[in-house]
Amino acid sequence: MAADKPNEAKVSLGDENKENHPDGGLGLEILQIIKESQQQHGLRHGDYQRYRGYCSRRLRRLRKTLGFKMGNRHKFVGKKITEDMLTDSRYLLLVLMEAERAWSYAMQLKQEANTEPRKRFHLLARLRKAAKHSERLEKLCESHRVDAKTKLEAQAYTAYLTGMVEFELQEWKRAMEAFNKCKTIYEKLASAFTEEMAALYRQRVDEISPNIRYCAYNIGDQNAINDLMQMRLTGGGGGMMAEKLEALITQARTKQAATMSEVEWRGRSVPVKVDKARIFLLGLADNEAAIAQAANEETKEHLYETLLAECRDTIQAVREELKSEVKLRERSSDNDGGKVSNLQFLHSYLTYIKLCTLVKRNESMAHTLQGQLKETGADESKRGPRPQDLIRLYDIILQSLAELSTLPGLEDDHVFQKEVSLKTLVYKAYRCFFIAQSYVLVKKWSEALVLYERVLKYAKEVQSKAKSLSSSLKDLPDVQELIAEVNAEKYSLQAAAILDKDETAEVTAPHQLKDNTPLCEHLETFRIDSTLVGKHPNLVPFPPDFQPIPCKPLFFDLALNHATFPPLDDKVEQKGKGGLTGYIKGIFGFGS
Repeated sequence: MAADKPNEAKVSLGDENKENHPDGGLGLEILQIIKESQQQHGLRHGDYQRYRGYCSRRLRRLRKTLGFKMGNRHKFVGKKITEDMLTDSRYLLLVLMEAERAWSYAMQLKQEANTEPRKRFHLLARLRKAAKHSERLEKLCESHRVDAKTKLEAQAYTAYLTGMVEFELQEWKRAMEAFNKCKTIYEKLASAFTEEMAALYRQRVDEISPNIRYCAYNIGDQNAINDLMQMRLTGGGGGMMAEKLEALITQARTKQAATMSEVEWRGRSVPVKVDKARIFLLGLADNEAAIAQAANEETKEHLYETLLAECRDTIQAVREELKSEVKLRERSSDNDGGKVSNLQFLHSYLTYIKLCTLVKRNESMAHTLQGQLKETGADESKRGPRPQDLIRLYDIILQSLAELSTLPGLEDDHVFQKEVSLKTLVYKAYRCFFIAQSYVLVKKWSEALVLYERVLKYAKEVQSKAKSLSSSLKDLPDVQELIAEVNAEKYSLQAAAILDKDETAEVTAPHQLKDNTPLCEHLETFRIDSTLVGKHPNLVPFPPDFQPIPCKPLFFDLALNHATFPPLDDKVEQKGKGGLTGYIKGIFGFGS
């Protein structure tokens, strides 16, 4: 079996060959060993069956290595580890693995007991056996050959498993005493050792604190419910405690549900007659407060999923009641003239809560991914989310908003429709922004630039409409911040497009390729021109074109043709006629 899992054998042998402590006593890091083994072999994903198989294989290897075999293949001969055999810390590890194997089997049966209640009896038997093995380990550690730290860890481990048994048996007082003993020991150990080990001990203390408060509540401490709710906000109470805590909260809400009769929404009071809807609406404010106070994103995501699951179940219950109401209305002759019934309006309200929760959850996830995207952009060696992941989230948000605008009973609510329209514009702007970023990654500069302009268009439209609906923008992302980011991205995009000479020919429009206009003539207009970073940039026209310049004027006497001079006949000397020649000249005017 060990040959089939080489990685497992490598990890295990490292722990099994631990050296004795320098002070001469045997030492075993009990909590560290079980935590590492659990995380590496299935419990990270809640797979107790896989961890149980690992414990069995490790026990087989340990027995073979130590020569501690239980007979042979034909006959079983039981052996017990005694104090005299404690010459190697692996004998202690052998008992520890037996306890872990029984515990993991019990947890596996607990998962299966949800559908098969008879397995609960087997579960209790395996938990008792795990506690019995832990008591054997504690007794062996009382030997003078074992160091003090291992003794304390063995006592804490025994107290933990004993508390688990009493917890399942609902013996709250004894379970609380055992858990308190375990908590005290681990707190003392955390204060005495290195920070790395102290973190491990404190983690175990945080795990058992919800169990202690739950036991206190069942004993009669009413203040413990507040502590349990606070632990739920911080993500405490995992495993078996989570189910009991949810059941306790549901029980408390059921007691309060009898006092709730109606709910008011969008100016209309609606009676709430469905018990499941009452319980859900009573806990809605607590759930929203828990989400707002969540310690980390993982806890917030878990709370969102819990709220959505409760909301879906409630909607289904109301839908069943609605079907019955529709059948009764069809049988009766009463006609409300198309008015939405109270039950239908309640269904619309619950659907509104579900869709708004979906929008908030996806927006929270998008905000987290944006932070990771910026970190990845700053450090190119990291592999993180892509803009396509954010586009998908905003697609889901827009789909939820589209469903909001079609809810029955809200078609004539113009204020509601305007609010949904405004929210749609905001998320369209963000979706368009990340589509542009996805184009930037593949160096499609022109497409990205057009999309950035579309983002600015959406953002300005939001700003113009938000004056009358200022209250609707409280829970929405900041559009002004988006505008500033888009302007910065546009400048970066233009610079990257100019420097990227190889891709310019693919993304530049044909009219830009044929345009030989020099740079000095279009300084106010961005154009992609690869020649600007080449050896012969087209900056100014050279040689310069000829331009007309003023020269010396020419004067023409145009008025002479229109001037009339005075007659001078009396002053001109008359000549006599001179024969035939003079006669001829006189005829043709030569003599005049």
